[in-house]
Amino acid sequence: MTSELLLLPGLICDERLWRDVIAGLDARSTVADLTQDDSIADMAARVLAAAPARFALAGLSMGGYVAFEIMRQAPERVTHLALLDTSARADDEARKETRRKGIEMVGQGKFIGVSRGLLGSLVAPQHMGTDVARDVQAMSERVGQAAYLRQQVAIMNRVDSRPGLGEIKVPVLVGVGEMDKMTPPELAEEIAAGIKGAELVRFADSAHLPTMENPGAVVEAMKGWLGR
Repeated sequence: MTSELLLLPGLICDERLWRDVIAGLDARSTVADLTQDDSIADMAARVLAAAPARFALAGLSMGGYVAFEIMRQAPERVTHLALLDTSARADDEARKETRRKGIEMVGQGKFIGVSRGLLGSLVAPQHMGTDVARDVQAMSERVGQAAYLRQQVAIMNRVDSRPGLGEIKVPVLVGVGEMDKMTPPELAEEIAAGIKGAELVRFADSAHLPTMENPGAVVEAMKGWLGR
C-alpha cells in the first residue's frame, strides 16, 4: 500500500470530510487546503507545490475537479487516483446560473453555510437531523463565506475533463453514493467508462458525502484501490 495519500475536499468542506476515512487507512494522509484560490488550475498548482514528490490522490466533488487538473499538470507524480461523487463534465448554463444565484445571495448577506434545503441534497434522508448533518453544517461555516465565493467561481469556470479520461493510466477508483443527487451515479459511470481499468463502486446508505455517511465502505474500497 502506498504511504503518501493526498485528499482533496469538496465545496465548503474541510478536513472533517475525510476524518473517518483517514482513521481507517494505513497511509500517511494529508488533506489539502482548497480555500485560497478562485480557479481550479490555481488550486491544483498550490496543492502540487506542497505535495510529496509522488502520492496517491483522492478527491470528492470539487476535489475531483482539482484531481483532474492535477492529472493534467503533473500526471507523473500521481501513483493512484480516486474520484468520489464528482463529474468530468464542465458546468452547463443552468448549473452556472444556480451558482450565480448563490453568489448573489451571499452578496445580500445571506450566507449561512449549508442551508437545510441544500443539506437534503448532500446527505441521505436518514442522516438528516443526525451528527453527520450537524457536522456538514459546521464544516461549511468554518470554511466560510469568502472561500465559498472563490470556490464557486472556480467550479463555474472549470474545463471539461472528459477528453483526457483515456490518458489516465494509474489505478483508478470511481465511487459514488447510491442516493447522490448532486453528482448522480450516471456521472460516475461516465468517468469509469472513460478510464481503462477503472473500478466503479457504489456506496450504500449515502448521498453526496459517503466519506461521512458511510466511511467504512469508503475505507474498504480505498484499501483495495491503494493495494493495486
